[in-house]
Amino acid sequence: MRKFHDRDTIVIEPWRARPFPVIKDLMVDRSAFDKIIQAGGYISVNTGGVPDANSILIPREHAETAMDAAACIGCGACVAACKNASAMLFVGAKISQLSRLPQGKIEAKKRVQAMVEEMDKLGFGNCTNTGACERECPKQISILHIAKLNREYYAAKIS
Repeated sequence: MRKFHDRDTIVIEPWRARPFPVIKDLMVDRSAFDKIIQAGGYISVNTGGVPDANSILIPREHAETAMDAAACIGCGACVAACKNASAMLFVGAKISQLSRLPQGKIEAKKRVQAMVEEMDKLGFGNCTNTGACERECPKQISILHIAKLNREYYAAKIS
């Protein structure tokens, strides 16, 4: 939708993903993303008050990658672009963000399993690595976060 010419035909329709039911007209219910976050996208351990910014040392590349993943706004464009209606870019961004920071390590294994199980339960499809989600993402979330999600998930399953 970013490039079109005068007199081109543009078809506008709601997303065709089961987990995003049509409310009316072009409105869809994206609360499935909220359910995935509620399944494990939080840190329930009391980490205390806000520490000084430099008191917990985090490697620069981890901090930058976590911030890039945190840019995900949960718009659902990744699901709409995917031929399988996969939410792995969204879930991967959330898992990648939380797993790279010290506060998220405590519950990382429980979190990734719960979020992937909820994603599957809601009916999102599997990733086929076509990259359509990455191309349509308005925040340029990388599919490298899907790879991180897979590594975290398989590590949690075998331990």
